[in-house]
Amino acid sequence: MQLFVNDLTVMDFSYLCPERGMVGESWIVDVILSGDLNEESMVLDFGKVKKQLKQLIDEYIDHKLLVPVEHKYSHVEHDKKSDRVKVDFIRPDNKSIHLNCPAEAYAFVYSQNVTMPSVSDYLKNVIATHLPENVVGIELNLRTEIINTPFYHYTHGLKKHDGNCQRIAHGHRSKVVVFENQQESIKWQEYWANRWCDIYIGSSEDIVDASKTVFSMLNGDAKQHNIFAYESSQGRFELAIPKEESEMIDTDTTVECLAQFMADEHKRLDNNSDFKVLAYEGVGKGAIAFA
Repeated sequence: MQLFVNDLTVMDFSYLCPERGMVGESWIVDVILSGDLNEESMVLDFGKVKKQLKQLIDEYIDHKLLVPVEHKYSHVEHDKKSDRVKVDFIRPDNKSIHLNCPAEAYAFVYSQNVTMPSVSDYLKNVIATHLPENVVGIELNLRTEIINTPFYHYTHGLKKHDGNCQRIAHGHRSKVVVFENQQESIKWQEYWANRWCDIYIGSSEDIVDASKTVFSMLNGDAKQHNIFAYESSQGRFELAIPKEESEMIDTDTTVECLAQFMADEHKRLDNNSDFKVLAYEGVGKGAIAFA
């Protein structure tokens, strides 16, 4: 017997890619459980599937940075005296990415690359240890939202957030809808899809000198990187990322602030038009701003 739950949850996270750098993603999760019926004549109660499995997926993937541990670019150093982990992703051509964060900010995927199959295997191993004896098999279908208009992948961190959004490197795959003078504008939507393709969006107030972080090896290459650091309730977060793969704004990077930043940018570029921006944060949620 099999039990299925579609749209169990949406995982918003980022991962390290040898070619693209730091990539924000939003993957929808469907699950199929196989097994015998229990004393309640069920494979597993739907309520438990939706609560327990979603909780596990959120705990191990959601709002984390996924690191492909077996790739030659990945160098992971655990601090034995604390719960901190330093990750150096040594891409060529001054495109290295460096992080120093609490361990809970990462998910370590033992694979050459972060892909839907490798993440599915990672999650199935986690979930299998939490299933009752009558459940003998689990299938995960990871998929992206079907978006027929332009979209972008972005990563950010919200230091003022009480929850896991404070982690400095988590992200989203997001569409954007722009109206110019009450008419939807594919031109402006493509503009943001290109400008924010695989981008890290950081707040200018979080920029620090390399000497104030553990990234001393960047002293010679600091001009090639934006270096961010901040303290939040989960600890200190530090990130060094190539300038060409990041953009700084003067506010926080909540979706509300990003929507207003985009609307204001449109007004700056064309003061003769009125604009409305619907900026999404992953799947099915976002903010609206006007200029």
